This record gives sequence, C-alpha cells and structure tokens, in this order.
Amino acid sequence: MSITDPSPDFRAQLLAEQGVLVGQLQELGFGNESETGPDYDANFADTSQVTAERGETDVLVGELRSSLQEIERALQKIEDGSYGICERCGKLIAADRLEAMPATALCISCASLQR
Repeated sequence: MSITDPSPDFRAQLLAEQGVLVGQLQELGFGNESETGPDYDANFADTSQVTAERGETDVLVGELRSSLQEIERALQKIEDGSYGICERCGKLIAADRLEAMPATALCISCASLQR
C-alpha cells in the first residue's frame, strides 16, 4: 500500500526545508561532518558562559541534524514508493497530516502513542 503519486508539493516542501536546515548548520559551522563548529575563545574570562553557549549550540545542532535525517528519510520514501505509509502500523498517513508535517513517519494514532 502506498501513495501512488505523492504530490510534487511534498517533495518541494521537503527539499525547501532541507535547504533551510543545511544553511542553518553551515551558519553554525557544521556544514559537513568534518567541521567542528565555531571557535570559542579559550582565554575568555567567563568560561562558564562559553560552556553554556557550547552546550546550547550542541543541542541545536543535534536537533537540526535529526530534522535533516527525517527529511532525507522522507525523500528516500518518495523515491522508493513508500512515502505516506506509517512506519509503525503500515496504514496510510492522512493527507492533512502530511501537509502539516511532510517528513512525518507515523500516522496520528501511532504518533500519539509515542508521547
């Protein structure tokens, strides 16, 4: 069971969001796996502030990368014909849910069980 022809809007929306996320990662200095992010001044007087900023950046980068992985997985599903099928129960994901969250992997029922 699959959505026979996922709307090109879903693909376009996913690609646009992918571009935004990649841009945000690049701005933070994490454009690719070899980049380690911004340089923090080791001689800065308030090292606790630097530590806090580094921690916040690490959390943000983790969230951005996670979202990027979800988008890439959704794009792969469009390619292999499994887009729009819930990964948990195997039923079709409602079009309204896909419109609101095109990278979602779960139908609303299964997503509510994960909370």
